[in-house]
Amino acid sequence: MKTKKLTIASLFIAIGVVTGNLIYIPIGASKCFPMQGTINVLSGILLGPGYGVAVAFCISLLRNILGTGTLLAFPGSMIGAFLAGYLYLKTKKSFLAVLGEVFGTGILGALLSFPIAKLIMGKEVGALFYIVPFLISTVGGSLIAYLLVRVLNSTKLISLNNKDL
Repeated sequence: MKTKKLTIASLFIAIGVVTGNLIYIPIGASKCFPMQGTINVLSGILLGPGYGVAVAFCISLLRNILGTGTLLAFPGSMIGAFLAGYLYLKTKKSFLAVLGEVFGTGILGALLSFPIAKLIMGKEVGALFYIVPFLISTVGGSLIAYLLVRVLNSTKLISLNNKDL
């Protein structure tokens, strides 16, 4: 069981790091990364909140090491992944996982990015500066994930209630 979860988590991490170089929209000091929202929702649903946070952390860390990400990736992605996984775990409703990702990344993560930007990165921005770009990124990515989940469920390619994961 753990081998399957680790394999899926590794695939999500690889996809997140590779697409970080290909798909991003620079807005202000942040890089809007819609694939992170997609991966957060999918990993939260398929793997749970703990693995979802680990996947988000690894993607953020690797992207920072490779120079394709910023420190702002950590709070938003990790909070969004946790809330997506937690809400899905408690309700089994993929739409609530999407809302958890959007609120976690778009609101909470954006607000927590302000002190990081100001104190560590030296950016002089307002406390609410990151909410719009983070919301743009996470809403797009979360909608992609929601559509993928609906398609996978309807085609029976993967069962979200599969206890083997």
